[in-house]
Amino acid sequence: MKKNFVIARIIKPLLFVSCLVPLALLTWNGFTGHLSANPISDITHETGIWTLRLIVVTLAITPLRQITKIHALIRFRRMTGLFAFFYGSLHFMTYVWLDQFFDWQSILHDIPKRPFITVGFASFVMLILLAVTSTKKMIRRLGGKKWNMVHRLIYFTGIGGVIHYLWLVKADTQRPLIYGIIVLALLAFRVWNYCSARFSAHVVLSSREAESV
Repeated sequence: MKKNFVIARIIKPLLFVSCLVPLALLTWNGFTGHLSANPISDITHETGIWTLRLIVVTLAITPLRQITKIHALIRFRRMTGLFAFFYGSLHFMTYVWLDQFFDWQSILHDIPKRPFITVGFASFVMLILLAVTSTKKMIRRLGGKKWNMVHRLIYFTGIGGVIHYLWLVKADTQRPLIYGIIVLALLAFRVWNYCSARFSAHVVLSSREAESV
């Protein structure tokens, strides 16, 4: 009871506020004139990088829970995932509104023409699907197995976000490569965990069959 109280009344609100800090700082810098000579580029970069960071945090929660055995960590995954969608929406709207001024013909021409936008748009579409299916009602409607299959798209979203970032910067690839290594490491952990569980289940089944002979 005490642990649930701490999570619900202290940790979750702190996490919520922490996820809003990047937006608050960006807004403050905009109003105080602390952005660069190209503010649209600053907004695009900040919203994009925080989308990727929150995707990485969301991906890291399950491995961290399994390693630390702190199962309450799973309660924060939905919040960080929705904040990733929130910043991804701001990133997309910056492009649509401030960069393209809702010129849909130009946008539709731009998406397939520029590979980094194509990958970024595909990743954002997957984020939309993840956000829409994140509610308890959708979990019940899809069923646990189908819901888990859908939400494995978060790995493809993370990989797509890294590729989008890598193709965008072109020359200075150090930071996107670091994010790429982290995402691949988290994916490798998930695959290893899955294979280990399957192997353990196979060993147990073989042992029972041997005992029954």
